[in-house]
Amino acid sequence: MKPAIDFILSLGAWNWFIIAAAMGLLETIIPGVHFMWFGMAAIAMGAIVLALPLSLPVQLVMFAVLSIGLILVARRYWAPQTMKTDAPDLNDRGQQYVGRIVTVAEAIERGRGKVQVGDTVWTAEGPDMPEGARAKVTGVNGTVLIVGAG
Repeated sequence: MKPAIDFILSLGAWNWFIIAAAMGLLETIIPGVHFMWFGMAAIAMGAIVLALPLSLPVQLVMFAVLSIGLILVARRYWAPQTMKTDAPDLNDRGQQYVGRIVTVAEAIERGRGKVQVGDTVWTAEGPDMPEGARAKVTGVNGTVLIVGAG
């Protein structure tokens, strides 16, 4: 066991590049962006160790600090909630219909009925309206459109 450990320690900075390659491989196998930041920190540590001779404990502490720093920066600047898009309601189909005029497909009685949106019939809530009336979508409650007089 001792010769294997001595060999690994003799690689010096290349250990960090090997770790970075392993993190890159894990990133391609496991879905999500989990190992990329550790791999980037390992590349940075490899470059630092090539330039400056540091002891192993110092390298490990620096690697931990770099990893945490990269993760915090990534969460701050690449988080999905901070990304702007030209279609913010893309995956919220009902929200796309707010403000649209629709036709009542099944009379709304006692606050519930159905409306026709394009070629789809949606459950709707709103004031009583006869079949064929026009209504305006004012909101969404899950998969139920909230309508008002159109």
